[in-house]
Amino acid sequence: MCGICGIYAFDGSKTDNGLLALMMASIEHRGPDGDGRYIANGIALGHRRLSIIDAEGGSQPISNEDSGIQVVFNGEIYNYIELRQELAARGHIFKTLSDTEVIVHGYEEWGLDCVSKFNGIFSIALWDSGLKRLFLARDHLGVKPLYYSQHSNKLFFASEIKALLQDPACPRHVDITSLEALFTLRYVPSPKTLFSGIFKLPAGHMMVVDPRGIDIRRYWQWKPQVRAVRSEPELIEQYQCLLEDTVKLQMRSDVPVGLFLSSGIDSGVLLALMSKLTTQPIQTFTIGFEDGEKTNETADAREIAGRFGADHTEMVITAGDYEKYYERYMWDLEEPVGNESAAAFYFVSLLAGRKVKVVLTGQGADEPWAGYDRYLGVKFSGLYSRLPSFITGMVLKKIILSLPRSEKLKRGAIALAERDVFTRFIKIYSFYSAEMRAALFKPWVKDEIKKTGSIHSGGEALYSLQSDVALLDPLTQMLYIDTRANLPDDLLMVGDKTSMANSLEARVPFLDHYLVEFIETLPPGLKLHGLQGKYLHKKALEKWLPKDMIYRKKKGFANPVNKWLRGKMQGYVNEALFSNNSAVSKYFNRDYIARLVRLHESNKEEYMRHIYLLLSFELWHEKFIRG
Repeated sequence: MCGICGIYAFDGSKTDNGLLALMMASIEHRGPDGDGRYIANGIALGHRRLSIIDAEGGSQPISNEDSGIQVVFNGEIYNYIELRQELAARGHIFKTLSDTEVIVHGYEEWGLDCVSKFNGIFSIALWDSGLKRLFLARDHLGVKPLYYSQHSNKLFFASEIKALLQDPACPRHVDITSLEALFTLRYVPSPKTLFSGIFKLPAGHMMVVDPRGIDIRRYWQWKPQVRAVRSEPELIEQYQCLLEDTVKLQMRSDVPVGLFLSSGIDSGVLLALMSKLTTQPIQTFTIGFEDGEKTNETADAREIAGRFGADHTEMVITAGDYEKYYERYMWDLEEPVGNESAAAFYFVSLLAGRKVKVVLTGQGADEPWAGYDRYLGVKFSGLYSRLPSFITGMVLKKIILSLPRSEKLKRGAIALAERDVFTRFIKIYSFYSAEMRAALFKPWVKDEIKKTGSIHSGGEALYSLQSDVALLDPLTQMLYIDTRANLPDDLLMVGDKTSMANSLEARVPFLDHYLVEFIETLPPGLKLHGLQGKYLHKKALEKWLPKDMIYRKKKGFANPVNKWLRGKMQGYVNEALFSNNSAVSKYFNRDYIARLVRLHESNKEEYMRHIYLLLSFELWHEKFIRG
C-alpha cells in the first residue's frame, strides 16, 4: 500500500521536479518506508512506499526490460502470483517478486485491457514512453482513490488532494453544484469533489492521456443479471467457497495481517476464516466510547476474539479525543461527509497501526446484501406509492406527526409516497430535504445552483448509474447504486484516508469484484427475505459462526457523538459554527442553523447528522479554502 502522484505535460516539456518533491512529501504518511521517482520530458512519477510485498525488491517505479514502461501504483494485486505464472509462460522475464511488476508485463501483453485481469485494490499510473501515453486506472469498486486536476497545460494526479494543492496554481474554490450534492447525498459523488477543478477518477474507470487530450473509459462493464433460481443449499455452498477463496487471496502478505473486529457477523466470519489460514493468533482491534456503554461493541468483540484465539487489543475513545482530532480531521479526509462514524475509523486505525501494517475489514457487505434499514423502505415503498394519493397523503401526514424524534424514520416516511423511483432514492438519502436546503442556502448560492440547470438535486452521477439498471426492481437498483457510489465516495474514502493517515493498509474482502458479481446475480428475495436483510449471506455464515451471534440485533459502528454534541462538545460546535468568521455564514442562513441547533439541543428534534455535516464543512473550509 502506498501513495502515488505525478505530472503530465501535454506539450512534452520538462516538469517541475521541485513540485513533484512537494507532492511526494505531502503523502509521506501513505508510504513511510521509502520513495522513488521517474522523471523525463513530459512526465514525472512519484511514489511513497509502505512495504508489504517483496520488501527488498519491490521499490517503485518498476519498469520493463528496456525501461520504456514505468509504473507506480497504490494498492495490491491479489492474484499477482497466478498472473505472474501466466505471463512467465508467455515469455516475460521478471526481476522482482512484487505484485507491481505484474502490471508492467500485463500491460505489455494485454495493453489497456490488462486492468480487467487484476483482482485487487489499486490506483495505477503507467507511462508508455514509446506512445508518449499516460495510463491511469482505479480498481473496480473504488477502494483506492485517485484525484486529478488539469491546468497550465498539464495534468496533475495523486492519491490525495493535498498533493495536488502543493501547486500554487491549483484552484482552491468551492464548487457550488458539489455543495448542493453534499447537502443532498451527504457526500459528493464521482467524478466531482467539493473543490472546483479537482476531480476523482470514478471506480472501475481508466484514463488515457496523450498529446491529443484525455479519454476516460469505464472498463468494468458488469451489470446485474439475475440468474435462474437454483436451490438455496447450492447457492450457499457456492458463496461459501467464493468467500473462503477471497479471504485466502487477501491474506497474501509478507507482513502479518490483522483485523478490525466489531460485534458484527461480517468481521466475525473474517476472523473465523483467517484463523484457519495461519498458525499464529490473528491480531484484532476494537474501539469503544466514553458514555457509550449501551452501544459499545468491546465486550462482544472480546468474546469473539476469545472464541478464535485472537490476540485482541481495544481502546476507549473520549469526547476530548474527538475534539482534539478535529484539528486534523479534514486534513486527513479532504472531503467532508455526513458520516458521524468517520472519525471513529481514524482511532481504530491508530490502534491497529501501532502493531501491524495490514488489516482486513468487514466493510462492504451491507450494500450488495441489503443490510441497512433503508432497503426495507425501498422494498415496500413500491406497494405504498401505488395507493391513491388522497390515502397516502393522509397516512403520511399522520405518520410524520406521530413519529418520535427520529430523523431516519421521518425521512423514510416522506420517501414512501414518492412514485418516481429515482426521486424516492434521493429522498431516502437526503436528511437535508429539498425544503430544508431552500431554507439553508443563502440566496446567492441558490442562484448559482440554478445557473447550472441541475435537475436531480446533485444526483446526476447517481441518475447515470440508475439508468444502467432501470429495468430491474427498485431494491436491485438501490443496491447497485449504493455499491458504486455510496461505498467508494463515502465509506471507502473514509476507510482509505483514515487508515493511510496511520500508515495502515485496509483490505475489504467482501468487495472482491467477483464476489460482488455473484451476489448481484441473486434474486432480490435472497438478499432481503421478508424483513430479514443479508438473508443468504447469514445462512452461509452458519457454517462458521453460532446462530445466536448471526441473528442478534445489529449494533453497527455506534458511537455517542449525538450525546457529546448535546453535552461535552456543545461549546466546541457552537464556537465552530457561530464564530464571527465562520465559513458556514458565507454559504448558509445562520439564523436557520441556529434554529436547528436549538431544537436539537432541547431534544425537540433529531438534527445530529445535519449539525455534523455543517461542522465537517466548516472544518474542511477552514483547513483547505481559508487555510
